Amino acid sequence: MDIEYVLPQDIEARSMEIIEAELGEIILPEKVAPIVKRVIHTSADFEYARTLCFSEDAVSSALQALQQGATIVTDTNMGLMGINSAGVQQLGCQKYCFMADAEVAKTAKEEGMTRAMAAIDKACHITTPLIFAIGNAPTALLRLEEHIKCGRIKPALIIGVPVGFVNVVAAKERIMQCGVPFIVARGRKGGSPIAAAICNALIYMLTRKTK
Repeated sequence: MDIEYVLPQDIEARSMEIIEAELGEIILPEKVAPIVKRVIHTSADFEYARTLCFSEDAVSSALQALQQGATIVTDTNMGLMGINSAGVQQLGCQKYCFMADAEVAKTAKEEGMTRAMAAIDKACHITTPLIFAIGNAPTALLRLEEHIKCGRIKPALIIGVPVGFVNVVAAKERIMQCGVPFIVARGRKGGSPIAAAICNALIYMLTRKTK
């Protein structure tokens, strides 16, 4: 196999060209195409072109929230670090992960819940528009479902892409029935890099003239 020589600054653009070509007959709706392509770029997994699900208002709600100084809450520090800090700062937004928070750890232990659930409880007190990027813990999605149904929170977007086996599929399906904007990777696949990639795609829609 021949080596393709590409300048460092052109690698991402070339990758997107390859993705576009290999999608073949799959036609992505214009408003979600940048998100799906960035997830594929991150994972090299074209299955996401079929399994990534969007509520009708997902993209518009997320972009509006980002323009209004949204707070992005992740369920892992890996996901947090993967979200483009310069883009977040440029938009006047914030990003947090509360999994290592001492108060969260104490609450989780005392109440017999996962740290992910306690972290969601802490995030509910944030007053800016909220985007949740969940790439690891299905219990975070289930806790979000509880808060939404009780009227305690109405996120601008839930990115539900936890990876794994226990309650992962069910938690994703249930979050899609909560009546809030969502981007969900149906099935067992996902992960913190996928959650971050979706956040970055949304950020780049507002901060980059192309891509």
